[in-house]
Amino acid sequence: MEDGRYTALERELALLLRRGSSIAREVAVEVHPDLDAASFSTLSRIAETAPARASDLVDFFGIDKAAVSRQIRGLEHLGLVERTEDPDDGRARAVRLTVKGEGRLRRVRQARTARFRKLVGEWSTRDIDELARLLGTINRVL
Repeated sequence: MEDGRYTALERELALLLRRGSSIAREVAVEVHPDLDAASFSTLSRIAETAPARASDLVDFFGIDKAAVSRQIRGLEHLGLVERTEDPDDGRARAVRLTVKGEGRLRRVRQARTARFRKLVGEWSTRDIDELARLLGTINRVL
């Protein structure tokens, strides 16, 4: 019954992804009422790697360049990011958060961290670290 193990893993991952999408939509709206979940993910990644090139975002998310370009334009329109000169290549453009984007993202991340702390607050730090490690492992192979 070894296949049952993989079926259970797939079922739990599917449920996690579904719930994660729902949470991402809620969090995105907290940053800006017109922000969608996919663009929230892009905004978060830009914050982590700024200045970020569109090509790096394409590689990280595994989506096409047109989708990333649309998300960046939308984030610019909302005043959350701005295009800048790429420090590594003066001919290229990069993206970074605006002051407005930084402030809104910081507030939402603090609230999200508090939510996770409450959800798993009874867990051991070892279990939390192990879950983070395993999720990182699965994200690298997906």
